[in-house]
Amino acid sequence: MPINAVYRGPADLPEVIPVFPLAGALLLPRGQMPLNIFEPRYLALVDDSLRDGHRLIGMIQPDATHSASEDAPALFQVGCVGRITQLAESGDGRYILELTGVSRFKVVEELAVKTPYRQCRVDYFPFVDDFTARKGEDEVDRDTLLSVLTDFLKANNLKVDWGGVESAPNEALVNALAMMSPYGAPEKQAMLEAPDLKTRAEILIAVTEMDLAKKRTSGDPPLQ
Repeated sequence: MPINAVYRGPADLPEVIPVFPLAGALLLPRGQMPLNIFEPRYLALVDDSLRDGHRLIGMIQPDATHSASEDAPALFQVGCVGRITQLAESGDGRYILELTGVSRFKVVEELAVKTPYRQCRVDYFPFVDDFTARKGEDEVDRDTLLSVLTDFLKANNLKVDWGGVESAPNEALVNALAMMSPYGAPEKQAMLEAPDLKTRAEILIAVTEMDLAKKRTSGDPPLQ
């Protein structure tokens, strides 16, 4: 999705960003994520992001393997910053918005701040390739990915717009399927932290094949 801002590299992004911890939420570069914002602290985050002009929100998952308070759960060390590219007011106090992913980041430190939402100092340089659209597409095993997708759809009685799937570039296809996948936080974090598009596709294929095998052998429902 085209956006008004141009981000050519890490230097074009702020070192300190507001973060929105959300379990199971996977945002990837150039992917689109819809969000329904209703908590006062995150309404304030959106307001400040718009007021400051950067329109950026860092999406990151809570890390359930580390203990922390309920209000401030421990965070994974890698997230993805997105730009607010669509926003609507619901009329009942909520914001309905869409984020477009820009780049992954590594958390350097969480800052002590007075804002109701959390803020982190981050480093984008480990993911400098995120700024190059469609990098590594030729390495993706598209045939295997589509085969596994077909099996998944059949097993779960789902349908898809095959015209859209077949016309999608590999980056858009892999990232959209990863973001929409029904898997848990560890699997989504693994896909987020994959070093390249090929590896992300391989993780998605492997997780889906394990899910399908489990369903075939035990009759259990797919992973949620």
